[in-house]
Amino acid sequence: MTMGVDRKKFAGKKRPQHDVKDRPPQEERPPKRQKKEDKKPGDQGKKGPAEKPVPRLDPKSVGYFRRVGDTLKEKFESDEDRVLFVRNVFNEVKEKELALATDMSGSIVLQKLLSVASSSQLCQVLDVLSKSWQIVCWHRSGAHVVETALLQYERLQNQATEEEEEEDDGGDPPSSLEDLIMSLCTEVKAKFLPYNQNTHGSFIVRTLLQVLSGTILNQEAAKKGTQGVTVKSEFEVPPSFLQQLQEIRGLFRGPIGVFATHKVASLGLQTALQVLHRKSPAMCSELCDDVITYLSSRTVSGEGSALMVFLKDETSSRVLEKILEISDRKQLRRLFKAHFREQLHLLATHPIANYTVQRLIRANKSKKLFSELFEELSPTLEDILAKGHMGVITTLAEACKRLESHQTELITHLMKAFHCAKPSSRRVTCVPLFLSLLTYETYYKIPEEEEEEPTEHKDNPDIKLQSVNYHGSVLLQHILHFESPAPVLHSLGNMAAGDLHTVACSQAGSHIFDTFISSDSITEKQKKKVLKKLRTNCVEMACDKFGSRVLDRAWNASTLGVKVEIAEKLVERLRELQNHPIGHHIARNFALTHFVQRRKDWEEHQQAENKRRKMFADILGE
Repeated sequence: MTMGVDRKKFAGKKRPQHDVKDRPPQEERPPKRQKKEDKKPGDQGKKGPAEKPVPRLDPKSVGYFRRVGDTLKEKFESDEDRVLFVRNVFNEVKEKELALATDMSGSIVLQKLLSVASSSQLCQVLDVLSKSWQIVCWHRSGAHVVETALLQYERLQNQATEEEEEEDDGGDPPSSLEDLIMSLCTEVKAKFLPYNQNTHGSFIVRTLLQVLSGTILNQEAAKKGTQGVTVKSEFEVPPSFLQQLQEIRGLFRGPIGVFATHKVASLGLQTALQVLHRKSPAMCSELCDDVITYLSSRTVSGEGSALMVFLKDETSSRVLEKILEISDRKQLRRLFKAHFREQLHLLATHPIANYTVQRLIRANKSKKLFSELFEELSPTLEDILAKGHMGVITTLAEACKRLESHQTELITHLMKAFHCAKPSSRRVTCVPLFLSLLTYETYYKIPEEEEEEPTEHKDNPDIKLQSVNYHGSVLLQHILHFESPAPVLHSLGNMAAGDLHTVACSQAGSHIFDTFISSDSITEKQKKKVLKKLRTNCVEMACDKFGSRVLDRAWNASTLGVKVEIAEKLVERLRELQNHPIGHHIARNFALTHFVQRRKDWEEHQQAENKRRKMFADILGE
């Protein structure tokens, strides 16, 4: 098959590879504090509401709270000393709460104080801030303070009840933490759309949703592309919180189009979907249906679902990815049939929509639906590779491994895409091609005019593997876990010792040997054939950051006879190893000095170590 323009690009050079984890992260937090504060806090845009001006800390207070921040970093002699210090500082905070919360350096100190504050101390601060909710919530520093205060509810909810029982002096009872959070709910609901469209206000809405649901999300894991909804902690919340959560859910349904397409407002909708999925799946499903119904009902020119337009939009596609992530099997199948079927090739080659295809594959847990996905995508692998969307390929391989389906077919289609399926003699080259993400013609420098007539493979010792691509490594790791990765194992076993050394001594490639050694699909004989070639360069590997790790792993998996062969190779340059900053670890771990001086004792010790490892492996296996 003759390649088009994009395919020639794929064949001629490496392309940028994309995966879900590589997609630029959304703005999940307010932007970093800047030295220059907002000049016009009354501006209704990003800077803040048109209310009273924000008070400023006087220079004396700035110096005092800076010293407080330094003291909090130090270790106190006892918990009582720390409690007394914090109590005294909170006395100084009185009547300065708003100024401190909206000061760049003061807000950082206030956050540290709130993270160790008692319920009454926290309520003291929030009670003052509640009189200027919008000012502080829309402020770049104040938003962090309110976030910290809200996240203390899990720690202080029981303490709040105890303190309320103790502090009954007959006067006006102080506002409880629950009351103050309800006050913020009232504020947010009254100005729901403006809050969600404001950079800092949206951040507060997202934090509030998590506290109301008793589900604190792990945002750091989400930024790293972790699969599925990751939860940092969960806790019980009062019925009033769940009622507020239900009311806020209803507010999303009104201007649903804004929440599905607005860059900032969509973040609140995504958080709502995540927490509702944990706390109330039924409400979450209704909100998902509302989003899909709205987006798919928009009028577009041409044939096909209107949803296709939004799948190619950076903001809307992220919302749809979140819906796919939390959908159950029935809902996922409905979405596929109505909007994705016969569109996967177009979406997988699109610079934005390909991420949604990855989410669709990852979210799927049905072999039947996966078969439909695979049958539609597999013939187009070369086009996807030509676009550099390797994330789609690695996700497809991961699904084949996870669902134990279409594994042999995937290897066949990959060989076709890399032009090493025919003649059959080319199949032995598949691993170097996968690892470098180059077609056969490009890797072996075959002139372009010979491409249309594939020639038999002939070994060329001058052609060496130059580097290992990250996505190529991930792809091969998935394949090595397949039930029968025979073609790949055959290729790996026929690689030159120098190429295997290149793989072992690269950051991405070193993980391939972890998988190779631990895979249950690979026999001991097959492992021994590959690992034996590594011994040729074992001294160089021992002196390499990544190669030494592979050598150490291979050592632990080796029989006594193989260990003796490795040790004999290493002791030839023992002095060099002992003086090397990395190699001396291998010399110590392998006890090479004992091998030279007391070989019989060394062999008995290694034999005992092998038996111990086998015993633990059997126990863990059972």
